[in-house]
Amino acid sequence: MNLFFSASSPEHQRKEKAKARELRQTQWWKNQLGMGTCYHCNQRFPPQILTMDHLIPVARGGHSDRKNCVPSCKECNTKKGHKTRAELTMEELSQNKA
Repeated sequence: MNLFFSASSPEHQRKEKAKARELRQTQWWKNQLGMGTCYHCNQRFPPQILTMDHLIPVARGGHSDRKNCVPSCKECNTKKGHKTRAELTMEELSQNKA
């Protein structure tokens, strides 16, 4: 599936990445990691292995806030890339169909 989108401005991306660095230091994020569960595959991992994933990617205009950031294992985060959850689901469905 080819995805075409207009990337958010470099200024937006810089600002949101800085906010993400701050959010990683909060007790809220530490609690999210402490649960040890990947949002996407629902498997358990040690907290230090989990990464921050933006449900709506920063590159597509997403924000670094509690509503948009979830813990994700490295494999799921890499697989998702700059796609939305809906795009990832559609891609998986089309692969299963073939």
